[in-house]
Amino acid sequence: MLRRSLAIMLLLYPFIVSAQSWPAPGRELKVVVGFPPGAGGDTSVRFYAAKLAEVSGHPVIVENRAGMLSSLGADAVAKSKPDGYTILLAPASSSHAANLVLFKKLPYDPVKDFTPVTTLYRTTFFLMVNANSPHRTVGELTAALRALGSKASYAYGSPPALAAAEFYKSRAGLQAVGIAYKTAAATLAEMYSGALDFQFIDATFAATQIRSGKMRGLAITSGQRSSLIDLPTMAEAAGIPEFDIAPWWAVFLPAGAPPQVVARLEAWFNQVVVLEDTRKYLAGNGAEPLPGNSKLVAELLGREIRKWAELARIANIQPE
Repeated sequence: MLRRSLAIMLLLYPFIVSAQSWPAPGRELKVVVGFPPGAGGDTSVRFYAAKLAEVSGHPVIVENRAGMLSSLGADAVAKSKPDGYTILLAPASSSHAANLVLFKKLPYDPVKDFTPVTTLYRTTFFLMVNANSPHRTVGELTAALRALGSKASYAYGSPPALAAAEFYKSRAGLQAVGIAYKTAAATLAEMYSGALDFQFIDATFAATQIRSGKMRGLAITSGQRSSLIDLPTMAEAAGIPEFDIAPWWAVFLPAGAPPQVVARLEAWFNQVVVLEDTRKYLAGNGAEPLPGNSKLVAELLGREIRKWAELARIANIQPE
């Protein structure tokens, strides 16, 4: 029995030592983001990465792994060594839930292949038209889209954007054709010209476009009104009571990460979440802080996976 205990201790010793000494002095941390540079998600991740460097005292680099609607970034982390040096910041409602119904097969298991760390913030998407559009309400836009039939078009560059548009179409009886783009930024020329009739855009990017005066927001996708945004919800404006798409971001490590490393990262990120700089940054982008822990991530993820399965059924979203 003693020999067996000693053998187990010897096997675990490298991991115990690693966790206790983590992170090594001067060792950089790598944060992976599943969006290209300049995208709304990339901007948010770079803000949090900079703040993580401040509170941890360690250098933090950001690595972009764009593709598959943020899934390539998640896959890269899932296949990384679980030593705490490779960290995923992701819209968990997309990379770990929505993409399960948008793709026939993901290269990772969103539950088994990751260690949840903590939540970061909750946001929303905006229903947008260009600033010269004659439509100032969702009702006006809906009537125009019905008249256009299959000649109407919309853009999407993320899972929530696609799901929101398809849900809107399904419930409003629309035939608009969806056009895929790598990011919301890639749609701007067509949106400005009026070639695209509408799109749903993440709050970070939408806020910039509204402030520039080049696009107009008509409604938000979350189920409740935001104190930060003077717009109705899609539930109110489109008469769709069950419309509630509110993406949330979280931190993950690969499966098997040491609990001590998880706890330290959780503490650091929760320090970042409550900073005044963070509150101001999020408020300016229509988002709200969401402090939490690994247990909250797991609970929210379970609910989100069930919700997206139902959304896919209602909106008849077919996996690609």
